[in-house]
Amino acid sequence: MTHWLVAPVVLPAMLAAILVLVARFHLSLQRVLSVAGTFALLAVALGLFWQARDGTISVYQLGHWQAPFGIVLVADRLSTLMVLVTAILAPLVLLYAVGSGWDRRGAHFHPLYQFQLMGIMGAFLTGDAFNLFVFFEVLLIASYGLMIHSGGQRRLRAGTQYVLYNLLGSTLFLFALGTIYAKTGTLNMADLAMRVAALDAANSAGIRVAAVLLLLVFAVKAAVLPLHFWLPGSYAEAPAPVAALFAIMTKVGAYGIIRMYTLVFPPELEITRGLFDTWLLPAALLTLAMGMIGVLGSRRIDKLVAFSVIGSMGMLLSAVAVFTASGIVAALYYAIHSTFATAALFLLVDVLRDRRTGVGVWLRDAVPVAGGPLVAGMFFVAAIAMTGLPPLSGFVGKLLILDAARGSALVWWVWGTVLAGSLVAVVGFGRAGSQIFWRSHQVAAEREEDPESEAGEANTKEHDAPEPALPMVAIGSLLGLLVALTVFAGPVTGHLNATAAQLFNTQPYIAAVLSMPGKEIKDDHGDADAHDDAATDTTEEGH
Repeated sequence: MTHWLVAPVVLPAMLAAILVLVARFHLSLQRVLSVAGTFALLAVALGLFWQARDGTISVYQLGHWQAPFGIVLVADRLSTLMVLVTAILAPLVLLYAVGSGWDRRGAHFHPLYQFQLMGIMGAFLTGDAFNLFVFFEVLLIASYGLMIHSGGQRRLRAGTQYVLYNLLGSTLFLFALGTIYAKTGTLNMADLAMRVAALDAANSAGIRVAAVLLLLVFAVKAAVLPLHFWLPGSYAEAPAPVAALFAIMTKVGAYGIIRMYTLVFPPELEITRGLFDTWLLPAALLTLAMGMIGVLGSRRIDKLVAFSVIGSMGMLLSAVAVFTASGIVAALYYAIHSTFATAALFLLVDVLRDRRTGVGVWLRDAVPVAGGPLVAGMFFVAAIAMTGLPPLSGFVGKLLILDAARGSALVWWVWGTVLAGSLVAVVGFGRAGSQIFWRSHQVAAEREEDPESEAGEANTKEHDAPEPALPMVAIGSLLGLLVALTVFAGPVTGHLNATAAQLFNTQPYIAAVLSMPGKEIKDDHGDADAHDDAATDTTEEGH
């Protein structure tokens, strides 16, 4: 019996309970256990990713209950990819939180962090629509606590806004699930795919409504215009490690769209035909435009990065909305890139907040930054990646998106918005970098000319103060991942091409989830066996 498939959910859940019950008053022990747990989670994620690389679809039946009656977790190329991205991000962000002392500024940071990981991992692995809702709520409840970690009136106000918008999304999610269950009698995704495909298109108004409601739910999670209002304030006011981890949370919304609308509501289905061309693609382009305008108009560096997240989600979803294999490849590559770039930028914002005494994140004032050259270099690399300038992964992702849009009826709108948005982002980030680093360098030079002044003495003390190395190591590792994603763009896109092919060939997924243990599964691409391995069934796509 193998239980590795359920480990990404169980490991952080058990660790969170241990941290609360055993190490509640011992921060050093919490740090050791939490960091060790995230690295163990990374090892498990690597194993699952390696198992799924050849097309293997693994199904874990909780309690050995056969789907669709029991709860199942499913690991295919897409889910294991997203689990791996999360597992890579988690220890780096946690190391920053430990090194910068964010985890000591409020209670229960480490347990909440682990519960957050549990919810994210479960959302990526679940094979049941209702349990997708459950894991959404788990990660959202944990994120509520992390949002207001260390307190503050502005943070509490932003957290309240965050709660209200996501409760609205949760309510819509329940309405959609209730409608789907009323019409089909199931919420297992594989079973839904079969039952929805068999519905009469002439009498399917309820399912059409449910499909639109689900799209709205995922649009709220992905911060698609006009449902994006919660994100700028929430991400800008959140503690830096929390905002960096939240870089993967908007991708949960994009994952939900990709999973549900390739498996349950595929583009060729008569019930949902035209949904993406008439709604999602225009909304994605408007989201991209709004995000980049926000980057240009921001007066604070944290708001600038938050608006760049909105713009990047518009970029990502414009590729998803094309709904072709090449579009999914572009979207997934850009999702990986933007996750690491966003996390690095939010952590750099926190470094700037701490080292720009008196002005923090405001762009209007020029204040010298301690360790300026290193921080400036990191900001320069992260900005290049986020704006899509060559030679980093953002440029590769943007080219993939432009190429995927060539077959769309709105190709010129996509090209024009993407290119114009990238130009605006370059101007916005360039303006911010010049104000923070170039002007502050001039101010520092003037202060050094008069070391007897109070400003000169304060500046000398500020630069002489030792800075912790661990936060910079974490940020440097995230930037290194962007470089690696660029260098290995060929193998990565090769795997993503196989992932997209698996997504659009839904029969092996359905067969793996719904087959009885020991039954031979056959599809158009070959034979696969489902082995009776207690709680786990495994099928492999033929090649």
